[in-house]
Amino acid sequence: QVQLVESGGGLVQPGGSLRLSCATSGSTSSMNVMGWYRQAPGKQRELVAVISSGGSTNYADSVKGRFTISRGNAKNTVYLQMNSLKPEDTAVYICNARAGVPLVYYWGQGTQVTVSS
Repeated sequence: QVQLVESGGGLVQPGGSLRLSCATSGSTSSMNVMGWYRQAPGKQRELVAVISSGGSTNYADSVKGRFTISRGNAKNTVYLQMNSLKPEDTAVYICNARAGVPLVYYWGQGTQVTVSS
């Protein structure tokens, strides 16, 4: 059974930085795409950033230039470096991985990021 485990969330002041990590277990295959979504209270889940197995990336407009997604040397790991954080970045950040034919989406439990002074 595939499991995604996130870490690295927390409380940070506006303008600060955090680095989120996501590790995958239970899969012997490489994930085609890995990424991060977020969900704030009362809002729909939204895409933050994704990265393909080939290294192609895509970001939400709201985080471009501030967040960087990368894949780790360990198989099926992904990171999200978040800089210049704003209060509106406050949300639960959820790791996502996609693999297989037909494509299967896997989700982590989420890690809370709170940006507040």
